[in-house]
Amino acid sequence: MTTPDLAALFAATETTWPARRVIELPGWHVREGAGGGQRVSSASATTRSPSIPAMEGAQAALHQVPLAMIRPGEEALDAALEAAGYWIKDPVTLYLSEIGTLAVQPPPVAAFHVSWPPMRVQEEIWREAGIGPDRLAVMDRVETQKCAILGRNSDRPAGTAFVALDGQIAVLHALEVSPGLRRKGAAVHMMRGAAIWARDFGAKWFCVLVTKANTPANALYSSLGMRPTGGYHYRIKTPDRG
Repeated sequence: MTTPDLAALFAATETTWPARRVIELPGWHVREGAGGGQRVSSASATTRSPSIPAMEGAQAALHQVPLAMIRPGEEALDAALEAAGYWIKDPVTLYLSEIGTLAVQPPPVAAFHVSWPPMRVQEEIWREAGIGPDRLAVMDRVETQKCAILGRNSDRPAGTAFVALDGQIAVLHALEVSPGLRRKGAAVHMMRGAAIWARDFGAKWFCVLVTKANTPANALYSSLGMRPTGGYHYRIKTPDRG
């Protein structure tokens, strides 16, 4: 089975966490996030030396800060943005595994597949973690197979996550566990439940994205046998730093 390359993984993240719309400029792919987070509010280069002022103008027209996603192989653009006053923000690692690595049945009543839309308790867990209506709207926009995962622990709803498919690649987003119920296995059980759901819809691969600064999440994914397979970072220019 051929491992998906980085281009396929980046495409899967776009499909499973889509911007409200995308503006195509010469040299840029500029996303309108509508409050849905950095990934859906960033610009990606489509040529080697795109115009930075053109990107800035498009972001301003969308009432967004100048924000660019820098992927492997874009070192020249990275240097140009740094010279223009952009600073690095939130380096991200993509983890990948074959679906069978994760698709192990969790304990009874530990993880449930919830057909979209999510349950109110899941929305409450997300909201407590700072994932509000704008990010739920991103999930609503996904047009492929998708599912909300509900985790339970100590006879209580413990966590929630969102998983969606792009062909044979499943991508998990917005994994959150309630603070009082962490370190009790809920995250592991939800990961396994999501992988089982994805496998049953034909997925062969399972992917997650996490910032390098999120030490507990990086440890979790590594402990489950997932492996780093690339990443990206943002360059941002704000009045206090630009």
